[in-house]
Amino acid sequence: MPHPSGTAPVNVPRVIAWEVTRRCPLACKHCRGGATDQAYENELTTEECLNILAAIAAFARPMIIWTGGEPMFRSDILTLVQTATRLGIRSVMAPCGTQVTPEALQALKDAGVMACSFSLDGATEAEHDAFRGVAGAYRTITRAMEVANGIGMPFQINCTVSKLNRSSLPAIRETAIARGAKALDLFFLVPVGRGSALRDLALSPEESEAVLRWAFEMDRQGPIRIRETCSPQAVRIWESLGRPGAQPSGCMGGRGFVFISHTGILQPCGFLDVGSGDLRAAGYDFKAVYEASPVFNDLRQPDRYGGACGRCAFRKSCGGCRARAYAETGNYLAEEPLCSYIPISLQNASRNSE
Repeated sequence: MPHPSGTAPVNVPRVIAWEVTRRCPLACKHCRGGATDQAYENELTTEECLNILAAIAAFARPMIIWTGGEPMFRSDILTLVQTATRLGIRSVMAPCGTQVTPEALQALKDAGVMACSFSLDGATEAEHDAFRGVAGAYRTITRAMEVANGIGMPFQINCTVSKLNRSSLPAIRETAIARGAKALDLFFLVPVGRGSALRDLALSPEESEAVLRWAFEMDRQGPIRIRETCSPQAVRIWESLGRPGAQPSGCMGGRGFVFISHTGILQPCGFLDVGSGDLRAAGYDFKAVYEASPVFNDLRQPDRYGGACGRCAFRKSCGGCRARAYAETGNYLAEEPLCSYIPISLQNASRNSE
């Protein structure tokens, strides 16, 4: 639900997550795209991808997260990574693990992939396989970690946090440490795509805050970094705890972060499925689409956010999860439903009305 009125300064994109294919061998319960193991029509061709890369490089030097689906399913993925590297664009990758071999991962490393992320959503094989929807998924992803270690490819572990695995997070952290991960990134469930069926499994605001406090303490203790994604309220909690460790990021959707779909549609992030410009229709002019998008322009103006988010002192540093707001209300400018914080201005208004 765009609300175009006025313009805002444009943030040069710092991170681009590029869904180069939607085809995926897994059947994850939370998948934002409902991806399946089949060929998808109308995916960007090699030539189109190269045109987009050239346009991105003419505008900015972001880091690209090659993702999917399974990005390693693309037969031209080495060409794309090599081209990005030549253009001065850094690359990381989020493979599912099924295509990871020492030879394939070494080739990606040689092409310019600096690190990988591997998803682990349960402390046991049964828990992870149930969440990923395919028997053997746990063995596949842990084998991919072994391959990464063997060739010296740094990697982090991503974990989608829900009521299903909240109690398993300490054990998942221990697994990440034992497997040699450089970081554990906690993705707080956003109920979109297949994940909309898991709405009741999303953490409550109180549960989310408890997990974030635990994450900050574990990050302080080390030996690996603990990061948080899709939980921008972490900024407020981090400040309330005296700013332990590295500062978390608020919602970057459309404000430095961009998602490119497998058909060339821009979105603020993968979880906010609101078309924000068509690269094909724009002749692959990434800069023009990014700067002119009414959706991105909305998101660059936190003062226009609704409800508590619009009155909150943290609206610029936190911003609330725009994807979660959209999933809950159909309005990406609405207040964040996973935050229990009442801004001081609303607290004062409540007292004055008593």
